[in-house]
Amino acid sequence: MPELPEVESIRQGLRLGVSGDERAGERPSLIGMEISAVDVLWARSIHTPDAAEFVATLPGRALVEVGRRGKFLIFHLSAGAMLIHLRMSGDLLVERGGDYGAHQRVVIHFKQGWRLAFNDPRKFGRVWLVDDPEQVLAGLGPEPLAPSFSSQLLAEKLQATTRQIKPLLMDQSFLAGLGNIYTDEALYRAKIHPLTPARQVSRERAEALWDSIRFVLAEGIRMNGASIDWVYRGGAFQNQFQVYGRKGQACRACGTTIQRILVGQRSTFFCPICQSLTENRPV
Repeated sequence: MPELPEVESIRQGLRLGVSGDERAGERPSLIGMEISAVDVLWARSIHTPDAAEFVATLPGRALVEVGRRGKFLIFHLSAGAMLIHLRMSGDLLVERGGDYGAHQRVVIHFKQGWRLAFNDPRKFGRVWLVDDPEQVLAGLGPEPLAPSFSSQLLAEKLQATTRQIKPLLMDQSFLAGLGNIYTDEALYRAKIHPLTPARQVSRERAEALWDSIRFVLAEGIRMNGASIDWVYRGGAFQNQFQVYGRKGQACRACGTTIQRILVGQRSTFFCPICQSLTENRPV
């Protein structure tokens, strides 16, 4: 957390600004603003270059565009690019002034009077300043909402490995952007057990999985992500969860009790009837 929909919602807010939002208040788009100063309050938040060079290099550069690749935010600058990965607890706050929050690690000031604060209580998030974003992004797998990501491509990738489907989908080199929440929701919708070996997923079910991945991600973005704790604010997709976090509750389709297991050290929620490990259910 945050996953692709939450990161995309943050991207859109930074790019488009917020008007009349009860949570954030009025604030403009950051596009076109020029950086005037940088404060690094936790040096290890800066991955590349070192913190001193980061602080010295950024001022004078303007923000041209805000993009996203997987779970990475990409700040295209008038020279080079800044990338941020929020990891488990990161968030970005646009502020007008005042004291810094207790968990703010990097604060970027703009000449227009606004500032962008990287808030990260657990200190796992990282920031890069590079000439080319591909220096950081080169190892990522396909973008699941891109037109180039087809059901055929997914089926071919699944047939190339015997890994269990749940950890495979969360591997960012296999597919960029999925995390625990949206993987569980996509597998449920496709009726695939999380422990299923990828090579055993039929072509028809791979197509169902492709559709499910794109559906849950698009719905997550439409609802501004999921807000399940204090880390990410403002989303509503948690109200649509079918299995995630619903251990002990009834499956909305068949009434069977939702179960929780550990897969790759991650809590995994599924319906043992709708997502049978042995039965080859028709799509």
